[in-house]
Amino acid sequence: MVNQPKRVPLRGSEKAQLKDAQAVGPVPDDERFEVTVRLRAMQDIGALNVNHVMEDAAPGSRRYLTRAELAQRQGASSQDLAKVTAFAQQHGLAVVEADAQRRSVVLSGNARAFSQAFGVTLQHYEHEEGIFRGREGTITVPAELDGIIEGVFGLDDRPQARPHYQRRLKDAVAAHAMASGSFTPPQLAEVYRFPTGLDGAGECIGIIELGGGYRTTDLKAYFTGLGLPVPSVKTVSVDHGRNHPSNANSADGEVMLDIEVAAAIAPKARIVVYFAPNTDQGFLDAVTKAVHDSTNQPSVISISWGSAESAWTSQAMTALDQAFQAAAAVGVTVCVAAGDNGSADGVTDGQNHVDFPASSPYALGCGGTRLVASGASITSETVWNEGPNGATGGGISVTFPKPAYQQAIAFPQGASNGRGVPDVAGDADPGTGYQVRVDGQAMVIGGTSAVAPLYAGLVALLNQKIGKPVGYLNPILYGSQAGKGLFTDVTQGNNGAYSAGNGWDACTGWGSPVGAAMESALSS
Repeated sequence: MVNQPKRVPLRGSEKAQLKDAQAVGPVPDDERFEVTVRLRAMQDIGALNVNHVMEDAAPGSRRYLTRAELAQRQGASSQDLAKVTAFAQQHGLAVVEADAQRRSVVLSGNARAFSQAFGVTLQHYEHEEGIFRGREGTITVPAELDGIIEGVFGLDDRPQARPHYQRRLKDAVAAHAMASGSFTPPQLAEVYRFPTGLDGAGECIGIIELGGGYRTTDLKAYFTGLGLPVPSVKTVSVDHGRNHPSNANSADGEVMLDIEVAAAIAPKARIVVYFAPNTDQGFLDAVTKAVHDSTNQPSVISISWGSAESAWTSQAMTALDQAFQAAAAVGVTVCVAAGDNGSADGVTDGQNHVDFPASSPYALGCGGTRLVASGASITSETVWNEGPNGATGGGISVTFPKPAYQQAIAFPQGASNGRGVPDVAGDADPGTGYQVRVDGQAMVIGGTSAVAPLYAGLVALLNQKIGKPVGYLNPILYGSQAGKGLFTDVTQGNNGAYSAGNGWDACTGWGSPVGAAMESALSS
């Protein structure tokens, strides 16, 4: 009898089944798909904290890594790639891509080969969101690959994230009434005093999308109507994802909102949309593709998708958090929507939850407000809260510890001592939302989905003005610049469990932006 090689559990790969999902049968042995294997870095991720990149230092005094330097320091070794390649071949799996820079090996094969290679049982499950391929329990790997393989993504293709947008109008009949309670992005830029005389020229905004698509005809009509140049929009396919517009009731609303808001704020910035499947594999691969994209070189990334921390495996959260750390090292700001389901984040267990990836300490978590303005002046701004399924996300992470930049912040009594979310906020209430165009229809859309591209556009303007990426903003916003007028403090309202107050709070962070003050502070 041949001795089987010793196998060990892959730490952090434990996966529970979705609530209300029903197994409908095993995955056929010959069903083919692709899996991404995430490898360890040559250096510990902490080694990227060089020359004040992650400290409270003005962008002008920071020394960012180039993407080539990042690959040399934090990529996968050729020896590790060779070991994983040999393992794949032993199990009849083909290597589609081996990317040392992104620390990933993409494997292709059938269900039987993957099940044997990673010690899992694959089933098809039926859920209200459709049928998906799933697994339960822990992935195992050969002992000689223990520590080399840090994550395996794609065995399970359940929907991982939700788009954080909400519509106000479903038809164009009421479009004439929009102006009184909603805004175009340029109007919001004026209200929030974004720097003037800038257009984002020379900058690139990366946008992560896990479904939906856009139509060029809509972009032409929308921007022509605003009197702005039609933006340069490029798509990048990740894991066979693609620009796939369908109708205004689909994820097209998310895609169009993101593009239209970011490009209306920074009309001369190049927009690159990374389309990927809505799985943990697709999400991770899209982010690493954008961070390491040496062709398009985005200086800011906007993410309007996420789900409660409890919906993720720890291997997925660790991998994405490391990708955001890598973004900080090369000077890329990552703006992430904080969620639209209040302090419970859509989970019905009676507990508070925060949304990931906004809860990563290396993300700029973007919460939501209800904004009322008269001309270019703010009349009132309160926490966005129309109920549990229409309120800004926010709270305290149970996954990530309290980062150094938040140590001086007093959290609400009884809250855990984790990372506080969000960091910043902006208009998100659909009732005071954003005028956009989706699949030929004029509509108003809100949600924290809109706040992430709003800040991404602002960051592009700041980068253009300063001449260097502002990069990882969190240490600056909580450090020497805290309380110095960079934000309008939002002190009224709550998102369920947490209430707004003076200074930082777990509903709106520091508040809504005062763009001109941010420009002045970051330029000095």
